[in-house]
Amino acid sequence: MTALDLSSPVAVVGTGTMGQGIAQVALVAGHPVRLYDAVPGRAREAAATIGARLDRLVEKERLTGADRDAARARLKPAETLADLADCALVVEAVLERLDVKRELFHALEDVVGDDCLLATNTSSLSVTAVGGALRVPGRFVGLHFFNPAPLLPLVEVVSGFATDVTSATRAYETARAWGKTPVACADTPGFIVNRIARPFYAEAFAVYEDQGADPATIDAVLRESGGFRMGAFELTDLIGQDVNESVTHSVWEAFFQDVRFTPSLAQRRLVESGRLGRKSGQGWYDYREGAVRPEPHTAEPADPPAYVVVEGDLGPAAELVALVREAGIEVREEAEDEGTRLVLPGGGQLVLADGQTSVEFRDVVYFDLALDYRTATRVALSHSQDTNRRTVAEATGLFQALGKKVSVIGDVPGMIVARTVARIIDLAVEAVAKGVATEEDVDTAMRLGVNYPLGPFEWCRRVGRDWAGSLLDDLHSIDQSGRYAPSLALYRYACATVKREDTP
Repeated sequence: MTALDLSSPVAVVGTGTMGQGIAQVALVAGHPVRLYDAVPGRAREAAATIGARLDRLVEKERLTGADRDAARARLKPAETLADLADCALVVEAVLERLDVKRELFHALEDVVGDDCLLATNTSSLSVTAVGGALRVPGRFVGLHFFNPAPLLPLVEVVSGFATDVTSATRAYETARAWGKTPVACADTPGFIVNRIARPFYAEAFAVYEDQGADPATIDAVLRESGGFRMGAFELTDLIGQDVNESVTHSVWEAFFQDVRFTPSLAQRRLVESGRLGRKSGQGWYDYREGAVRPEPHTAEPADPPAYVVVEGDLGPAAELVALVREAGIEVREEAEDEGTRLVLPGGGQLVLADGQTSVEFRDVVYFDLALDYRTATRVALSHSQDTNRRTVAEATGLFQALGKKVSVIGDVPGMIVARTVARIIDLAVEAVAKGVATEEDVDTAMRLGVNYPLGPFEWCRRVGRDWAGSLLDDLHSIDQSGRYAPSLALYRYACATVKREDTP
């Protein structure tokens, strides 16, 4: 099954920001495009707005004047749904309400031919539920674009329970022909991106609610150590706290209030107070004129230790050994059957975040996971109130000697980056095991949809396939609510790998 022919008309119903963006994508790809909106005059206004955007593309030399003129000639506002009768594809981008969408598609079936592909751009509703009452449900599919649609490459092509394979394939190939990067996905709450991305926000908010660190520090650690483009607090301010919380709540409800997707009370209070982020002038941060952005906590300079003793394999942090040597600090290595740690001159231990807390041990400072310890500009440390001050100082001085800023946070099990990545990996492995998407499509979706530095399976290959399960096991032993219980899929994923490696 191939993409729609460029001569085939495409309709977009709903002319808000997303509808206009989808229409522009189809238009620039070469299709005749019809715009319809239930509010009189909106379609004509949207057509004018899209025309102005095409003018800007010409100014930026991304479109020729001739191509712009041809595109404008192909763009037609529709006065009624009946004007969409000859369309080969209709994409809906209306209000995120099930009743509204179902009523629209019921009306469309009375207008378009049975071979017309019908698609919803919903981000939070079930594709199966939206198309469930259709006379020809097999031609119904989800086409979830990301905002702004003309710029972001990812499109989740979602097959509902009744979607025909031929319809899903045609939608997939059409999205690819439009210059997008499609990923195939089963109809699951949140699809790929909004399902697997929940821990990125949830764990940051949980650390804040537990008074482990302030938003500016958590964001800085996620960016400068984890390699994420933005921290969770600044990203939700950009998205809109109401929008982000609504998606979280929708996924939580759709999974029958699974504790792993529980919304944040702190975010709920933010929404209730009207602090919705950039669009309202205040969110986690203050965006009003004259407001000063808070700085992340950064430790004062400390002297580096004269030497460190490396016991065991540092696993995902193994690169630190070379960095310590390059900094001129003596490294003494000792074989160790159990445990992976650095021992400091004062006798204290420096351990990669593993889901446990410093208060459980006599003298331990934890350090957080980094995407790349060589290029990371900040590293977080965690310790309890009983940790020896000398151990904290030596740990701080060690990372500062490696050229890193150091943020000391509270005694947070799993810290910030480590627990976030572990939970993302777990949800990704579970999604693949349940047939939601392939490993490759999951990685592609998370890189392109939310700009993660690595896809979950790429992270997994870097840290080890049993790393996430081990960390989550330790977290679950402390918090037995079920929030951190590793999935059966993750357990099987790690065990199956070990079995294959042990097989001659």
